[in-house]
Amino acid sequence: MKDLLKLKTSLSEDIENILNAQIKVEAHSSALYLAMSAWCDDQGLDNAASFFAKQSDEERAHMLKIFNYVSSRGGKPISPEVTNIPVDFESFRGVFEQALVQEMFVTEQFNSIADKCMLAKDYVTFNFLGWFLEEQVEEEYVARRILELFDVIGEEGTGRWEIDRHLVKVTFAGE
Repeated sequence: MKDLLKLKTSLSEDIENILNAQIKVEAHSSALYLAMSAWCDDQGLDNAASFFAKQSDEERAHMLKIFNYVSSRGGKPISPEVTNIPVDFESFRGVFEQALVQEMFVTEQFNSIADKCMLAKDYVTFNFLGWFLEEQVEEEYVARRILELFDVIGEEGTGRWEIDRHLVKVTFAGE
């Protein structure tokens, strides 16, 4: 019977566990960006609110992509509990700084998962992770470019609204 259970999944227990941990990271990112969207909306920063709402949706899509992958490989994906999401932020710039820190953390997580997949010789999952690693290049790039708006424009006077107006024009140039 134990041998039959092994046929159910082609994921090792370790790989399944780290993918479920990443599902939780993506869910946390989605909730964090949704909170950032609400904060920006409260501040009257409509474009930033829309930006973070879109980011929240993307992170949820990433979570579901991993969730469905685990399921399709015969594993048991776990719907995560998300807690400790801030509802208030210190500053407009601080929101984007925190977003960059979050994206850099996510990149580290995907690099760690890829490393573990290589060590486990799980090349199928390693290949699956390639899309996420490429996506992280874009996510970090956009966050850095938006932070440059703060350096160039500044937040004084109408600076916050100028930054909010210009951030919709920031796109990934690496494609």
